[in-house]
Amino acid sequence: MKLYTRVALVALSGVCFACNADEKGNTMTADTQPAHTNRLINATSPYLLEHAHNPVDWYEWGPEALERAKKEDKPIFLSIGYSACHWCHVMERESFENEEIAGIMNKYFVCIKVDREERPDLDEIYMQATMIINRSGGWPMSVWLTPELKPFFAGTYFPPTQKFNRPGFKELCERIGTVWATKRDAIEQDATRLTKAVRSSLKSTRGGDASFSLDLIDRTALSLAGAFDTQRGGMSGGGRNKFPPSMTLDLFLRFARRHGAEDADSKRLLGLVELTLDHMAHGGIYDQLGGGFHRYSTDPDWLVPHFEKMLYDQALISRIYIDAYQVTHKPLYARIASEVFDYVITDLQSPEGGLYSTRDADSEGVEGKFYVWTRPQIIEVLGKRDGELFCSYFDVSESGNWSDRDDPGVPKNILHVAQDLETVAKLNKIEPDALRKSLAASRTRLLAVRAKRVPPHLDDKVLAEWNGMMIASLARGGAVLGEKKYVEAAARAARFVLDKQYEKGRLLRAYRDGHRLETAFLTDYACMIDGLLELYEATFDKHWLDSAIELNGAAVTHFWDEEAGGFFFTPDDHEQLLTRSKDVRDSATPSGNSVQLMNLLRLSVITGDANLREMAEKSMQHFAADVLASPGAGERFLSAVEFALVSPVEIAIVGDPAKDATRSLVKRVDNTYLPNRVLMLLNPSAATANPKSPLLEARTLIDGKPAAYVCENYACKLPVDTPEALGDLLTQTTP
Repeated sequence: MKLYTRVALVALSGVCFACNADEKGNTMTADTQPAHTNRLINATSPYLLEHAHNPVDWYEWGPEALERAKKEDKPIFLSIGYSACHWCHVMERESFENEEIAGIMNKYFVCIKVDREERPDLDEIYMQATMIINRSGGWPMSVWLTPELKPFFAGTYFPPTQKFNRPGFKELCERIGTVWATKRDAIEQDATRLTKAVRSSLKSTRGGDASFSLDLIDRTALSLAGAFDTQRGGMSGGGRNKFPPSMTLDLFLRFARRHGAEDADSKRLLGLVELTLDHMAHGGIYDQLGGGFHRYSTDPDWLVPHFEKMLYDQALISRIYIDAYQVTHKPLYARIASEVFDYVITDLQSPEGGLYSTRDADSEGVEGKFYVWTRPQIIEVLGKRDGELFCSYFDVSESGNWSDRDDPGVPKNILHVAQDLETVAKLNKIEPDALRKSLAASRTRLLAVRAKRVPPHLDDKVLAEWNGMMIASLARGGAVLGEKKYVEAAARAARFVLDKQYEKGRLLRAYRDGHRLETAFLTDYACMIDGLLELYEATFDKHWLDSAIELNGAAVTHFWDEEAGGFFFTPDDHEQLLTRSKDVRDSATPSGNSVQLMNLLRLSVITGDANLREMAEKSMQHFAADVLASPGAGERFLSAVEFALVSPVEIAIVGDPAKDATRSLVKRVDNTYLPNRVLMLLNPSAATANPKSPLLEARTLIDGKPAAYVCENYACKLPVDTPEALGDLLTQTTP
């Protein structure tokens, strides 16, 4: 939808507002900060704290700022960004640190700074306004509002003076200030029209007669496959950027399981999964030294990344590597998942257990500086022979593949793997095992050198949503790989969130340095529930299941739409904003309704609560029209729909989880790709530690030995007591 405002056409004519800023990270250093201190000095968010020394009279979003705007009848300038956003920091250096521009802002507006990661509710609403005006969006987001919070003008990055075919921010602020004083009625009319458009765009469409089918899911998967790069994997798209398509690959794996390995389309989709994961693992988007994935690739070869590392990317990507490992048993996928987990535990887990949000893209103000190398640097550290082997394997050359603005004359290299190890060994006349040992030792030495560099900025706030996603992946990954340390890391993170960010039956979204953000959104509840369910299946500790059930009760109480179905993004007692959205679109992270639909389905099986299944059915019916209109934007939702349509594989293990015989049965389940499974355990020797569930009723040992019960489609097979027999049962389950 395109909406031309009168302000844009008359008062601000001749200015291009199609500002689609990308998400490149940058960090302010202490010596560049002005001497001012504003209200943001008391903020929780590292992003807001970075602006605490601007001469702009910044407010956090809250009653003080909003009441001042009404009292003084001033428009609000709302600036939304996040800590690792490159152009956010460029705009800060150019405009928000500029005394003259700050003076103009303070004169005409009440200025509010928002961290989108803390307040995704505000980001969602005002990004929609930005996209309606410009047909594109991005961060920093710059929005002007009436005192009643209605947007009337918006853009993204603005340079201080006109350039790049973009208006100058100084001139723009003066124009808007003048128009507010002289053409207020026109602005009010435009704000009313734009607000109506925003509300309409964020309102979900009632499902009506629309319904889901497995055929729809299959057609969606095949349609998405048609957009893939058949040479290097990933979505080819219209631009150069490539994002890890984790949720799409999940649909592909599900398709392949249902249709069987011999099906031609299954082979094609599974081939795209492997192609994508292989190229990502070998590309520059993956940190070849320290592990972990960067945000996205800026080229089709997965070579040149945007260097920030997001916790949610580590969660989504590691999980698809684990799933692919279950299907293919390729050692590469297990290794990459393990290295991602190790990176998260080493770099992003706090001493108390909570998981931090982001590593910036920049260090010392230069993107990628922490990660790139020259060939002479590597030879100096490793010596001639080991250095040449390392450079040969990771394609490090004198000419380099990367140039930064800090030192453009010196060619640098982003490490990546251009040829397989056996080929490199042959070219260098060395045995593969010897090369492997040399590379491992060289990585350790180079990591030690890299650790002495100035690291990228760490956004150390703990978000419940992102922690829930990582808890789920760590727990499932630890179970599949047989690595207790990953499950223990997941448990530490879960304990942190439940201890620090859960109070009086309500979840809190963010925590940092003893300060908490006193709100939480649907995604926080949904992802934490998912993480706790995975943690239960990895440990069979009843505490995690009880906590998931408790959180689900709070989510239903405060977010569920009893009349129409589906969950609102904000709770019922949240501050009143322009609209209360109810979204099902998956983006960089899955939507709250997508995750929560799967939670309802899993919990209905675990607890036997038919009401939860009815809520899931109502949610699917409600969102059917939205998802059917754009199924490629709802991959995670469709995965949950598949769970509902296919019927889950219900597995109950009876035995003491501390004993080898029981663990061998559990391990057989964990080694099998069962995307729609529900796994529970009954320990006969610890009755009080067992959850109440119809899956565990009348389950007993077989002749005193641990046993496994497998049920699906309301029918149970005979119990078995060996891993081999259990494996046979699992392969016979409905694809």
